[in-house]
Amino acid sequence: MIRIFGISVAVTIAVLAGSYAIGGPETFALVAILAILEISLSFDNAVVNATVLERMSSWWQTLFLTVGVLIAVFGMRLVFPLLIVAVTAGLSPGEAVDLALHQPDVYAAELSQAHPAIAAFGGIFLAMIFFDFILQEHQHTWLGPIERPLAKLGGIESVSIVLALTGLLLTTRVIPAEEASIVLSSGTIGLISYLLVRGLAAFFEDRAGLQETPDTDESVKPGVGSVVGKAAFFLFIYLQVLDASFSFDGVIGAFAITSNILIVAAGLGIGAFYIRSLTVFLVRRGTLAEYVYLEHGAHYAIGALALILLVSIAREVPEIVTGLIGIGFIGAALVSSLRRRRVAARVARDTDL
Repeated sequence: MIRIFGISVAVTIAVLAGSYAIGGPETFALVAILAILEISLSFDNAVVNATVLERMSSWWQTLFLTVGVLIAVFGMRLVFPLLIVAVTAGLSPGEAVDLALHQPDVYAAELSQAHPAIAAFGGIFLAMIFFDFILQEHQHTWLGPIERPLAKLGGIESVSIVLALTGLLLTTRVIPAEEASIVLSSGTIGLISYLLVRGLAAFFEDRAGLQETPDTDESVKPGVGSVVGKAAFFLFIYLQVLDASFSFDGVIGAFAITSNILIVAAGLGIGAFYIRSLTVFLVRRGTLAEYVYLEHGAHYAIGALALILLVSIAREVPEIVTGLIGIGFIGAALVSSLRRRRVAARVARDTDL
């Protein structure tokens, strides 16, 4: 536990202490609020991350917890928003940084204007994750009346792509014509990104299949896979893009609390550390194998988030709605998993008797 969450706790203490020393109680409170929001809104991200990470070797899991979290904090929550503002506003990267530091309200407004493109990319990327999960047959079925017919529908080749593109086209029909082109382009890029990264990971995983060997580090079993090399690299990239799809909306929403980019990065950065630690914890404790419906709940939450992102292009959706839906699905899946465990234990006792 200390090995997994130790870095996150240390970063939290350091960042909160630094925010109090630099900005006083108000800055301290803002950073803490943003960190809590990021953690509460991204638990489903950790569960889905864990389903991917458990296939990777312990070395790649450690890389995800170290290098990966630096990419998540500085790349996705600080640098990438700056690049988005620079591109959409026609500024150089230096001008975008200057705008963020000296005219934070203008920077926040520019970032909000980029929301349709961001939401289209993230919405389609997340929709593909949801469709590719729900359209497959699984060993355990959570919501049978919904999942069984959809699993049969999944037998149609490329149906997930058809559904995602249909959602994207419907979105362009209900927004102003001047936004439709950028939304269509961004959504298409989100689809291409998903297909490319997942496809490359599957390709190299298949090629390396005969060479893969189980991890022998007893201290981290269960939950350590054997995917290494190029396959693990592309799964690692996939996890970074997935994190980006989750974090963009959170970054934009954070500016409703404060327009200071450094405070936003500090608060969301703390949250990102905990999400990474929680992901590794779920993998190494074998939590997904114990609570078999958690993966289902997380994917339903992702499907809901994808829909919310696409809806938010035309209508504003409060952050609290996004958070409550995600927590609701995860909570319901956890309760169902616990009930299933109790029933299985009771049946086992009766059989022994």
